[in-house]
Amino acid sequence: MQFSSRSVESLVDELSKLPGVGKKSAQRLAFFLLKASRDDAMGLANAIRAIKDDVISCSECGNFTEDDPCMICTDPKRSRVVICVVEQPMDVLAIEASGGFRGQYHVLRGALNPLDKIGPDQIRARELVERVRRGEISEVILATNPNPPGEATAYFLSDLLQEFSVSVTRIARGIPVGGDLEYSDQATLARALEGRKPVETQ
Repeated sequence: MQFSSRSVESLVDELSKLPGVGKKSAQRLAFFLLKASRDDAMGLANAIRAIKDDVISCSECGNFTEDDPCMICTDPKRSRVVICVVEQPMDVLAIEASGGFRGQYHVLRGALNPLDKIGPDQIRARELVERVRRGEISEVILATNPNPPGEATAYFLSDLLQEFSVSVTRIARGIPVGGDLEYSDQATLARALEGRKPVETQ
């Protein structure tokens, strides 16, 4: 489609790079922003700029934060002896919304996937081992996604943690096989956490 404005065309191109946003949706969003007030449009632009300028990774858990360590890691009301291991920061949001977990998190920032050339060095496995090595942790809950990369990651981590006197559990099958945590409802996530079980090693 030929636009009469290079600026609009550029905005549509950028918006269409967002996940789940096709060309038609990008066009609707672009024209919505054109009709919006300058304050609203600038508010969106400033919010995008802020997340790139101010948001960092927590040096302890790997979650997104503006303060290091993050508010979850420094919360004195949360258990210090249980760590829930997830693939992405969005999974932390999903589990927090369930209200079924009050411990610490460890965000891997990925899952093992040889096809995408993601190996142990591309996920935060080494950092997890270092946290367990300190000796404060009594349980590690593996809450990676119930799909092939998530399962492979769970088995890899359970083998990695065998040398430590720590209980390694896996969230229950309340999460559908092949699904993602971020799309699971709160009740399902809560049941999965409650029904976690020891990981069987090979």
